[in-house]
Amino acid sequence: MNHKKDRLGRVKEINRFPVKSILGESLSSALVDSRGILGDRLWAIKNENGKFGSGKTTRRFQQMESLFNYKARYEGNTPLLTMPDGTEYRGDQEGINKALSELLGFPVTLAREESISHFDEGPISIITTSALKMLSKDLGEIVDPRRFRANMLVETEATGCLEDEWVDRLIQIGKSVTLKIVAPLQRCIMVNNPQEELKQDARILKALVTNHAAMFGVWAKVEQCGEVSVGDEAIFLE
Repeated sequence: MNHKKDRLGRVKEINRFPVKSILGESLSSALVDSRGILGDRLWAIKNENGKFGSGKTTRRFQQMESLFNYKARYEGNTPLLTMPDGTEYRGDQEGINKALSELLGFPVTLAREESISHFDEGPISIITTSALKMLSKDLGEIVDPRRFRANMLVETEATGCLEDEWVDRLIQIGKSVTLKIVAPLQRCIMVNNPQEELKQDARILKALVTNHAAMFGVWAKVEQCGEVSVGDEAIFLE
């Protein structure tokens, strides 16, 4: 295989979000199974009607305000949630549901995924540095990749939204993981929302709608499981 010809780039970031729609953790490496990054969005905040907390309201999801004020990481196989005031709760700790309910203002539970998927689209989401640079140029300032909550940021040398040309192709990341790119990712209001030191910015979604049909990045399904690490090379297999 001509690696130079078929090379996409290298993995610059790996991100995992233990609880859907709240902030997650940055990883140096991660296991990938058929469901995606191991443990990604495996948990969600569920209301009494069985809908999961999100930045939007749909048939499966309920919009819950200020979810980006919460953060989660794993301690072993158990999610550890950090509340807006810095208090931490283990996902198996008595009192976590009461704390979440009091803070959100209505009854909720922290729920592990069962028959209904917590994913909006599919298992793994990918964005590129080249697409970020193009969007940053549109806005006249650097756009932070955290806004897109991607599982992987791939550093590329080319320019433009390369991901648009990846759909239906197989890519290999590192020595073992193979992904099939399924479709572009349609973005919603969540990309504008403030998180950590990032401010609310309505220009981001507006620019994507105007210039790219509200699409940014792609999602992929897993063809071959394994492990991915920051620095891994990503290449086309077909």
